[in-house]
Amino acid sequence: MSERHAGTVAAFDEAVGLGEVLRTDGERFMFHCIELADGTRTIEVGVPVMFTLVRKFGRDEAFQVARA
Repeated sequence: MSERHAGTVAAFDEAVGLGEVLRTDGERFMFHCIELADGTRTIEVGVPVMFTLVRKFGRDEAFQVARA
């Protein structure tokens, strides 16, 4: 299993389903709403989350984003 990371939802645009997670070390990663592990399609800014990283289109993105 891949390493899990802790962070907080820094931004989320419900209209397009894209968000950004701020990892505890300050690095930011994009995610799409289909990566929300609970099956919902929205999440609030400021929610603590755990996630894995996956390489897509030449950069790391948050994957399997779950409320912590």
